[in-house]
Amino acid sequence: MTNPLLDTWDTPFGLPPFACITDADFGPAIDAAMADGRAHIAAIAEATEPPNLANTIEALEQSSALLGRVLSAFFGVASADSTEAREALMREVSPKLSAYSTEITTNAALFARIEALWEARETLDLTEEQARLLYLTRRRFVRQGARLEGAERDRLAQVMERLSVLGTQFSQNLLADERDWHLEVTEADLPGMPDYVLAAARAAGEERGWDGPAITLSRSLIVPFLQYCPDRGHRQTAYTAWTARGARGGETDNRAIAAEILALRHERAQLLGYDSFADYKLETEMARTPGAVRNLLMEVWKPARAAAEADAAAMTDMLHADGHDGPLEPWDWRFYAERRRAAEQDLNEADLEPYLQLDRMIEAAFACAGRLFGLEFAPVEADLYHPDARAWEVTRRGRHMAVFVGDYFARASKRSGAWCTTFRDQQKLGGEIRPIVLNVCNFAKPPEGRPAFLSYDDARTLFHEFGHALHHILSDVTYESLSGTSVARDFVELPSQVYEHWLEVPEVLSEFATHAETGAAMPADLLDRMLAAATWDMGFQTVEYVASALVDLAFHDGPPPADPMQRQAEVLAGIGMPAAIGMRHATPHFAHVFSGDGYAAGYYSYMWSEVMDADAFEAFQEAGGPFDPEMAAKLERHILSAGGTVEAAELYERFRGRMPGPEALLRGRGLLPEVA
Repeated sequence: MTNPLLDTWDTPFGLPPFACITDADFGPAIDAAMADGRAHIAAIAEATEPPNLANTIEALEQSSALLGRVLSAFFGVASADSTEAREALMREVSPKLSAYSTEITTNAALFARIEALWEARETLDLTEEQARLLYLTRRRFVRQGARLEGAERDRLAQVMERLSVLGTQFSQNLLADERDWHLEVTEADLPGMPDYVLAAARAAGEERGWDGPAITLSRSLIVPFLQYCPDRGHRQTAYTAWTARGARGGETDNRAIAAEILALRHERAQLLGYDSFADYKLETEMARTPGAVRNLLMEVWKPARAAAEADAAAMTDMLHADGHDGPLEPWDWRFYAERRRAAEQDLNEADLEPYLQLDRMIEAAFACAGRLFGLEFAPVEADLYHPDARAWEVTRRGRHMAVFVGDYFARASKRSGAWCTTFRDQQKLGGEIRPIVLNVCNFAKPPEGRPAFLSYDDARTLFHEFGHALHHILSDVTYESLSGTSVARDFVELPSQVYEHWLEVPEVLSEFATHAETGAAMPADLLDRMLAAATWDMGFQTVEYVASALVDLAFHDGPPPADPMQRQAEVLAGIGMPAAIGMRHATPHFAHVFSGDGYAAGYYSYMWSEVMDADAFEAFQEAGGPFDPEMAAKLERHILSAGGTVEAAELYERFRGRMPGPEALLRGRGLLPEVA
């Protein structure tokens, strides 16, 4: 029998043939695809013809096409719907893939051909995109050790292989801790809880054999529980379990793994000639230096901390009025913040529940993309990897643009958080190929036959991930390695974060925030109150994020700490972390930083991008409004379609005419008073 992953995919739009794939197919397909890739690399490196763009750089672009196709199917499914077999294969395949990558970038004959082209670049008559591809290809090889020899080259390969093993282990430990814990409660413990969250808690209890609601460590359950549960002991139990992920001792404890990862990253950087991993990592980002990152974070930290301390004082008074002595604790914050919001803003999540339906918010995200970029979305009937996933064809004026897949509900087999990935990237080398894009979220799943409801924060997450999807859908470049989100890490969040702003547009909510039973639009006064509360508790949200970003930076800017937990404590003490606020991601469950190195020394990227996204949306407001066609065209031309064909700062300047300062960000977060 043939392996369906290696056959031609005769499926709608070339989707992976999920109905035909078994877990047993993945391992052999990955091995076969790596062998295919090695054969292509050998042919390029050993060619007798003088190197040119086509026979070296473009051939390298296509050398691992089969492997990329197989891995996109495997990792897309393994992250969203894990099984023991898939987790075992991830542990097995990670070091193999690391070794494969190192083989390529340390292939001396291959690098010699790339270097010859680089030295002759002024004579090659390259287009802007071709020149960019050559530059980035050479830079990637150099930064992955192409110039190392002998023992140093061998040691780098060992370091990279070990890092791949540790990153996978960190992720799987975290998933195990999230999957294995729950708190059994009664409905009397949850007064005021939105019905859709209560229904999800009942379903979680039923899944775990409990005749009543259960709280799991899924953010869609734990956060509203901490907001609404009046039992302080239950809140403390749940919060402690949530923040102890990866730090419970035993086989799933991530603390020693984090320490080893940091030590190996530092060694990697030094092998490549850098003082620290932060210096290495930030060299290719917009920020460039650790100092620039720290300056931005501290500029935001000061007003955010002041706002949070003022809020903490008010909530401490509420705590004492309830008869509790002592200080406000982290498990108290969300509960009293929600009570303050209900009193001062006359708003709580239960008011919003009937109006923020998942399906209507999906429609809203699609409709905004239609008005801005002319995109249309039609459901597609296709076999996908899980019954909860669904697909749409994306077209523009009759032209096929992409397939978009959405997988929105939390389940035990799905890692936490929300993300965007692809089953296929856009490119035009050898013919037009349009992308297949996947958004994964962890929203509370409703009982059978009932609509799914979102919190306002959930709705923002949906728009955020769809902004990433648009970066892929509208990509229009020649080379796959430059397409879509293949941009600087501190630029990649710009499309996602700027798209969140369209959820705040009153006319969008007036049309799509409709009552689940009556179909009536959200009342104007409720809409106004919801939008007015958009910056509610922003001191807390900013502090928990910036603290995590500063700890991440401190881990990588200088010698690695022997004890990351001690270093974390030192950083928090040094910045005056409010005692009643925890980091958004503490070290043992900081998957952004330790599951791979994508956001290592780069968690600041969300805020760096937010400086631009706040300024970018202001550009729409300064023009003809949120749907101004000229600004939409500029956003597509200079940001969404350009991928990594141009340096990120230049792309933004082409869009806006200048780089922004942090004022728009601070104003958008309610941390800078509006100028009268």
